Amino acid sequence: MAKNKLTREDALQFHMQPSPGKWEIQATVPMTTQRDLSLAYSPGVAIPCEEIAEDPATAYDYTNKGNLVAVISNGTAVLGLGNLGALGSKPVMEGKSVLFKRFADVNSIDLELDTEDPDEFIKAVRLLGPTFGGINLEDIKAPECFIIEQTLKEQMDIPVFHDDQHGTAVICAAGLLNALHISGKKIEDVKIVLNGAGAAGIACLELLKAMGAKHDNCIMCDTKGVIYQGRTEGMNQWKSAHAANTTARSLDDAMKGCDVFLGVSAKGAVTQEMVANMADNLVIFAMANPDPEITPEDAHAVREDAIVATGRSDYPNQVNNVLGFPYLFRGALDIHARAINDEMKIACAEALAALAREDVPDEVAMAYGKKLTFGRDYIIPTPFDPRLIHRIPPAVAKAGMATGVARRPIVDMDAYELSLKTRMDPTQSILRSLNARARANQSTVVFAEGDDPRVLRAAVQYQRAGMGKALIVGREDDVRDKLAGEGMPEAYDELEIVNAANTSHLETYKAFLYERLQRKGVDMQDVHRLAARDRHVFAALMLAHGHADGMVTGATRKSAHILELINHVFDAQPHDGAVGVTALLHKGRIVLITDTLVHEWPNEEDLADIAERGAAVARELGLEPRVAFLSFSTFGYPVSERAEKMHKAPKVLDARKADFEYEGEMTVDVALNVKAQESYPFQRLTGPANVLVVPARHSASISVKLMQEMAGATVIGPILSGIGKPIQICSTGSTVNDIVNMAVIAACRVD
Repeated sequence: MAKNKLTREDALQFHMQPSPGKWEIQATVPMTTQRDLSLAYSPGVAIPCEEIAEDPATAYDYTNKGNLVAVISNGTAVLGLGNLGALGSKPVMEGKSVLFKRFADVNSIDLELDTEDPDEFIKAVRLLGPTFGGINLEDIKAPECFIIEQTLKEQMDIPVFHDDQHGTAVICAAGLLNALHISGKKIEDVKIVLNGAGAAGIACLELLKAMGAKHDNCIMCDTKGVIYQGRTEGMNQWKSAHAANTTARSLDDAMKGCDVFLGVSAKGAVTQEMVANMADNLVIFAMANPDPEITPEDAHAVREDAIVATGRSDYPNQVNNVLGFPYLFRGALDIHARAINDEMKIACAEALAALAREDVPDEVAMAYGKKLTFGRDYIIPTPFDPRLIHRIPPAVAKAGMATGVARRPIVDMDAYELSLKTRMDPTQSILRSLNARARANQSTVVFAEGDDPRVLRAAVQYQRAGMGKALIVGREDDVRDKLAGEGMPEAYDELEIVNAANTSHLETYKAFLYERLQRKGVDMQDVHRLAARDRHVFAALMLAHGHADGMVTGATRKSAHILELINHVFDAQPHDGAVGVTALLHKGRIVLITDTLVHEWPNEEDLADIAERGAAVARELGLEPRVAFLSFSTFGYPVSERAEKMHKAPKVLDARKADFEYEGEMTVDVALNVKAQESYPFQRLTGPANVLVVPARHSASISVKLMQEMAGATVIGPILSGIGKPIQICSTGSTVNDIVNMAVIAACRVD
């Protein structure tokens, strides 16, 4: 599988567009009328203010405190980059904030404090306490981070959690539980060597000792060697707490006969000789970033019995903090916890370990391009496992309730787990699944409009993301100049540029086209103009002859015009079974609207065809189709001959014995709103419709553009379905991301 390639320019563009940074604030209440404003602010806001002043616990009821975490840093230890300062750390903290939202639906604000004085830092955070339900400390250098966290824990009545310490420790502990399970060893018996006596290393040993590891079985090393009882050089109170009674003085000495190595230090700190000297069924967690203390290849070269984990996503067993902190805080916030204690961290680790031992859902296996089963190469769940959100927070919440840190215990745990399942955006998993399928397929996609900078950026992004190969229809000089103008001159050498001037297939293409068009008033000169000069026709000819697996076009020309050109090469008329299906993604929902491209005024038979194509595309996207035939009437009222065909179309599907849910005719609110459906107990949909069949192309187009402009919906399509080849037609207003999404659908061969 191709690896994701990220360049400096990619990273800068990602943080700059569509607007600088990675998050924004949206209101959750209506702010339209004078009454709305009066309730949101003065005078209505005075009422909850008075309630909270009388009973501070009600802040969790009347404000967002209960689902709001601050990500706070002073930038003194940013990733592996060192002291970049408060402002230099902001992109990382913004990133942490959006991870909270993406993985656990926790709202988060990043705060960068411009001070290296621990006392000033502590005072600033403590004074912010009333605003937040929890504090996530990040990228603060040791030993100040120990002082800051411990003091804030003592002074504040909300969870304070330094993720660099405890996040790593929790995921490390989860993986180690499973590694020892496979090795047939117990935590209380194994000898553990840790290299790297910073925040993460010390937290790892502290948590493992809380889980049963013996003090003198745990040897901590730093740059000066083993931290042993009696050592005075380079010591502090946190290292001293882990000084072991041992004769070992170097990392090499300590590694002899040890069962477990934990590394949070530096690239190359461990040699193959050290690995060879470890005990049978050894465990190595080489977690230095970006390069581990020893690579899995080097470790396995000398010890086939090694279980190896790293901090990298391109190796098995990634120790990734995103498996921990979102779910720890989710569980803590949901019980209005006063703290995150060791018991909650251990519960998180044990729940993660247990999850990895279960069967892995197909969608997770698809995302990684292989079947994952519990064993030496799969001891830690993957970050995209959909079960994390409803398995880890309940374990954390139960531990918090059992240890007395919960202000508001959860009474119905089953209902709580169900609520967790429903709070995540289902469109994320659909898009992730499509991306995974694209990576697995490694399709060659031809981008027809190589004269447009958006298309070029999308093609580069598609290829660099490891989806497959991008072919650009365009002129070499023009593509080179446009890429340079976009600040991406190096991308020119990555892409393959094709046109009539450099293909050996032009005569074949022209012969094919002439065969199709000779009885439609088209002569050889016309065919040459079409094949050699029109990039849309040329790209379609490439697709028709198997020289590409999918095609993306439409960013520079209207879709109706594109369809006319495609019809020169493919049979994409209404009577050919072609249908245009457009996907709308909005507020966690995905709805397909048909037909947005081909049928001008379909009859009931056409509508049934359209419904079948829409249902097929829905299944390709991972949806179980629920089709609604839309009208201004619902089940015959009001009566109108304009609605008659929408009334008849379901009966056509009845006769065809269609194998998906469908119903109609109905208004759009009945189709999409379960409460509205309750007024019609006879109707057959089991939930909100996700495929909407509309009466005509103009109403489909109006619906899509209205949702896009007024509601800010993401539009994918139209997907040209029913012609046997994946041709995706963007809108002229498409962003780079929209074009990439279309390329991904083409790569998945949705048609």
